[in-house]
Amino acid sequence: MQKRSVKKKQRPAQHQNRMPGLEWKMKPRPAFYDPMSRSSEKLKGKVAIITGGDSGIGRAIAILFAQHGAQVVIVYLNETADAKETSLFIEAETGTGCMLVKTDIQKETNCIKAVRQVVKKFGRVDVLVNNAAIHFPQDDIKKISSAQLEKTFRTNVFSMFYLTKAVLPFMEKGSSIINTSSVTAYRGSAHLIDYATTKGAIVSFTRSLSSALAEKGIRVNGVAPGPIWTPLIPASFPANEVASFGSDVPLKRAGETSEVAPCFLFLASEDSSYMTGQFLHPNGGEIVNG
Repeated sequence: MQKRSVKKKQRPAQHQNRMPGLEWKMKPRPAFYDPMSRSSEKLKGKVAIITGGDSGIGRAIAILFAQHGAQVVIVYLNETADAKETSLFIEAETGTGCMLVKTDIQKETNCIKAVRQVVKKFGRVDVLVNNAAIHFPQDDIKKISSAQLEKTFRTNVFSMFYLTKAVLPFMEKGSSIINTSSVTAYRGSAHLIDYATTKGAIVSFTRSLSSALAEKGIRVNGVAPGPIWTPLIPASFPANEVASFGSDVPLKRAGETSEVAPCFLFLASEDSSYMTGQFLHPNGGEIVNG
């Protein structure tokens, strides 16, 4: 259906007036699926929860995980059309659907309820991908209101704590937690100060949690993408900026979500059994420390 391209794509100027954005409205649509990727049984029998799995990076992760044998659970906010499209694609690709859980993970009670629904159906959780995030660009720190600051932290950081706490009682040795950070955690961002701060917090959260869970045999790692073509981009930036998005990295283009998802597959599978507390960096060639 979708073919991965390594060529620079020309994207028309576009903007969406809602957050975190709708994938079905994007032009061109993100390449969320790589037809050259071969199915395997790396995640056979595993139950994986993916937040923000309706679209963007989360959608690509959900499809790839299902392709490799996982039972996928997508937790999303309100993008029902995107979530259903992802579920239908998974069903067409693998013959089995995925579980959809619509809820606001900013609230701890909702996270607890979501995990209970999953455990009631499947009995356990083997992989948690904390991926959902938002950002609101501001060109001056004085424009970042207390409401924006709290919403960004609640969505990007608090939800990770809430879901991890709720999931851990149902995880066994060999389970994996994967957190999505960002290149902005390492190089900063003048117009995404609060967002970059949350992503830095996620790096510390991942490394601290990995130490805390090492004795239990639960690995905790992360992925720090660079500029990736997702619904969050046209929902966040002016149309003219969207048209040139990603052109400032060494590879001179934004990445596709299908180019990021394999990092999550690696960290979720036994291929990365000797890794914990680490980050992978699919970022188009930006040099980062850490």
